[in-house]
Amino acid sequence: MAQLPPGIRFITSFSRDQWYRAFIFSLTFFLYASFHLSRKPISIVKGELHKHCAASHEVEVNSYKEYAAQIQPVKKPSNVSQCGWEPFDKNNYKQLLGALDYSFLCAYAVGMYLSGIIGERLPIRYYLTVGMLASGLFTAMFGLGYFYNIHNLWFYIMAQIANGLVQTTGWPSVVTCIGNWFGKGRRGLIMGIWNSHTSVGNILGSLIAAYWVSTCWGLSFVMPGVIIAVMGIVCFLFLIEHPKDISCSCTPSSSSKTFLNGACRFRVQMPTLDAKETSKPQDPEMQHLLIDSENCSVSLNSSTVVTGEGKHGTSAISFLGALRIPGVIEFSFCLLFAKLVSYTFLFWLPLYITNVEHLDAKRAGDLSTLFDVGGIFGGILAGLISDRLEKRASTCGMMLLLAAPTLYMFSAVSKMGLEATVVMLLISGALVNGPYALITTAVSADLGTHKSLKGNARALSTVTAIIDGTGSVGAALGPLLAGLISPSGWNNVFYMLMVADACALLVSLKIL
Repeated sequence: MAQLPPGIRFITSFSRDQWYRAFIFSLTFFLYASFHLSRKPISIVKGELHKHCAASHEVEVNSYKEYAAQIQPVKKPSNVSQCGWEPFDKNNYKQLLGALDYSFLCAYAVGMYLSGIIGERLPIRYYLTVGMLASGLFTAMFGLGYFYNIHNLWFYIMAQIANGLVQTTGWPSVVTCIGNWFGKGRRGLIMGIWNSHTSVGNILGSLIAAYWVSTCWGLSFVMPGVIIAVMGIVCFLFLIEHPKDISCSCTPSSSSKTFLNGACRFRVQMPTLDAKETSKPQDPEMQHLLIDSENCSVSLNSSTVVTGEGKHGTSAISFLGALRIPGVIEFSFCLLFAKLVSYTFLFWLPLYITNVEHLDAKRAGDLSTLFDVGGIFGGILAGLISDRLEKRASTCGMMLLLAAPTLYMFSAVSKMGLEATVVMLLISGALVNGPYALITTAVSADLGTHKSLKGNARALSTVTAIIDGTGSVGAALGPLLAGLISPSGWNNVFYMLMVADACALLVSLKIL
């Protein structure tokens, strides 16, 4: 009998459950990456909405005034302004662009508190699909302002507000879904790798938006809008919310067993098990965040899973009940300041690079992706360290302590040349996004499955929404403050970011 090929042996070495986990991991990764992909274009297009034409053309206008008077002016296209796109071509453009950021993020922060509560009471697949389709619509709507020659500020603000509200469907849904499938054993590392979808989405969004920003910036919004809408359809067709939604076709036995290669690796608790056997420690990877899969009844002749109602997890947790979980309030405020710093970079970094390095909008957008590349490594490193130390708060505090002086170095070194900027973008991205990634994933999952909940399987969405919603308040304040402070100098913006990092560190000290 011929030996199986190495590739087939590799495939069959994984259990059915492991393949499902890998599939859900990948699917939720790309689903939420598409959310960030659709948020990034506004930061890339800012350099095109307002061009620094006044200073660059001042000498030219004075030198050729007589010559210009002798020739007939050429009519410009109706959607082109000498200094950018009206109404962002005025001197107060930073405040107007800041208003766009604030509109999106403020709506996102308010909507997030409601989203987790609503998400607990609706099927995740339907809730997430509708949110992604609506997000695609409103993202594309901003870009349609270019094609329909719209210069009303309120049109763009309303598009941002609507998009901010519908995008709140994403985070509680994907965290709850990934939480259903993965246990506590290596949660920090697994979620650190998984959370790199944020940086991957930012990078892809930057590259896609930068491709069209100088020629047709409307497509910088329309194409990401189409992508997230398509991913919404993929979500509807393929997302599996919980392991109990597929057949737990484990072979019934008189004792608790782990099936490494068979239908799945679920531990099955049969009525004949005595107390001693049920008290045996489970494989950490099998300790699902939402444990109502333990109530699954398995039929030998049928693939249908009948779920029973356990005494816990049958009712959604209240908002005040979630706040009473130890650590939720502290980590929420820590994320507020950490996300303030992260989102200020997200929305203003390309414009800062344009001003400091004197690059065009496309090159500045491409260069800004290095911050997110550093963020990928920072999130994975934070998860790995927190798993080894088994101390999430200590890991956050350590990275926040290093982030503040790094931001000061970034503001000074970035003016010394392009090479120095590249290095500091990578380091700053790792230290800024590391704590942010850890709190929004592993910490939220830890708190959402806290022992005080006694196995309530429906608390994770609300806890995640509270923590990320509070963080989103900081995300709204950061870009707004940057828009107000930047006219007085970019150094002042960095001082504001350093103060925010220090505040996050102070809050984390209480948890420590």
